[in-house]
Amino acid sequence: MFLLDRLFRKFIRSGELDVTYADGRRERYGVSEVGRPDVVIRFTDSGTPRKLALNLALGAGEAFMDGRLVIEKGDIRDLVDLVTYNLRWERSNPVRFALWRQAAVAAWFDQRNFERRAKRNVAHHYDLDDRLYDLFLDPHRQYSCAYWAPGVETLEQAQEAKLAHIAAKLDLKPGQKVLDIGCGWGGLARYLHKVSGAEVLGITLSEEQLKYARAETERQGLTGVRYELIDYRRLEGSFDRIVSVGMFEHVGLPQYRTYFETVERLLADDGVALIHTIARADGPGATDPWTAKYIFPGGYSPALSQIVPHIERSWLWITDIEVLRLHYGWTLDAWYDRCMAKQAEIEALYDARFFRMWAFYLAAARSAFFNDGHMNVQVQLAKRRDALPPTRDWIRDAELKLTA
Repeated sequence: MFLLDRLFRKFIRSGELDVTYADGRRERYGVSEVGRPDVVIRFTDSGTPRKLALNLALGAGEAFMDGRLVIEKGDIRDLVDLVTYNLRWERSNPVRFALWRQAAVAAWFDQRNFERRAKRNVAHHYDLDDRLYDLFLDPHRQYSCAYWAPGVETLEQAQEAKLAHIAAKLDLKPGQKVLDIGCGWGGLARYLHKVSGAEVLGITLSEEQLKYARAETERQGLTGVRYELIDYRRLEGSFDRIVSVGMFEHVGLPQYRTYFETVERLLADDGVALIHTIARADGPGATDPWTAKYIFPGGYSPALSQIVPHIERSWLWITDIEVLRLHYGWTLDAWYDRCMAKQAEIEALYDARFFRMWAFYLAAARSAFFNDGHMNVQVQLAKRRDALPPTRDWIRDAELKLTA
């Protein structure tokens, strides 16, 4: 209790955290502030505060999952927001640095995603019951950052706008061959085929996603889209366009050179690629230990400084980079709200502990974009400097046609 009390007093300033410890002692940290949540929590045992003090992310996540950390005012999103706002990366904070070092120790080993391990890591998260994802995703089953363009109000509209934004950047033509690396449930592949007439191949390591993608494509009667269960490193052929959305976070630092060399090998000489990934504005970091253990083993969101050298060594042109700063935070808020409204259904699929785990995951991920240094980037690549128009006005023109 002493260690956690000292830790909270050291960094909680904005917003009030009211804590009741297992022995009945009650402490308040920080100051109530307009715009910041005030949260009341209670620990049910004496050992949990020490676990939080030694490893805040892992200790808090496990304590909330197990019911040892009980929230009596507010919810887990409020609690995570309060804590992470006080550790936000814009502030120089020794506590933040210490927490980063905890995560960095295990990160190097966790990111070595050899083929067998990569498939196992994907199954850990993406082979969950399909009905879970239907409870909070849009009809395209887009499980990645939406695009909240002007006038967009709903998650469905934002995900549709994201698909159009990506399709515009690919400069698609009928008859082209398109590769979707990490195609998920196939929504992007189907969309690209529908709007362009291109022939699309989606590849995945998730057997559950593959079954859904094939079944849904057959249900829609589409013949120009197909899916394969294959690691991107083993794929052969040539593609006019390559797209990858939300997959690069699972590649792992040791495989970055192989990844971009594979993109270069598979891309036609006049081809275009678009990589959409979570990235870090605050430089190289590490996946927090709770997320690495329970949600995305082997996952890591890189800094641009860790991506660009491998693009350069693969002899690819960076033709455009767009940074989406707040869009994923808004997306995660929408997912969180939908999951809260579907608590009974999620607990019926799994149990109450799983629901708390899922809620903590969404709350923590949201805070990474609003309070930490996370962002999304879309990196457009080509082999030739003249593969695309020299200004980016054409992207907006193409997008307007797709969304008209």
